[in-house]
Amino acid sequence: MTAVEASIELPAPPDEVWPVVLDPHRLHEWVTIHRSLSSADPGPPRTGFRMAQLMTIRGVPVSVSWILRECQAPHLARWEGRGPAGARARIEYRLDPSANGTRFVYTNEFAPPMGPLGRIAANALVGGTPEREAHASLEQLRNLFASR
Repeated sequence: MTAVEASIELPAPPDEVWPVVLDPHRLHEWVTIHRSLSSADPGPPRTGFRMAQLMTIRGVPVSVSWILRECQAPHLARWEGRGPAGARARIEYRLDPSANGTRFVYTNEFAPPMGPLGRIAANALVGGTPEREAHASLEQLRNLFASR
């Protein structure tokens, strides 16, 4: 699995950040590769919550189905995703109180299909895109809270 970790200070406390980052209907406001929400369980996110989204990675549309495996509001969320051809992903959000609001730590682990061969192909095709997109998404999230 390839992992990317990025963090940012947000000018709002964790209990204000949590409902924004966990709301699948708000992903378009801050996740740069998000294109549309295909489905989402009703009600608030909780352990076992499911959603599906369409993303674009280097111009290629990718559908991913997610399940929220761990949900400790307002501090920790762990998602597991399944994509095309058996690709897998894990995303973790950690929200810690800080002097200025919240330290938000985002971790994304991705396992392409086809084992080692898939990893080589993914590196060639995607390169540093996941890290750039993670930082760009966190900047959009900070701007969302700064504009409040």
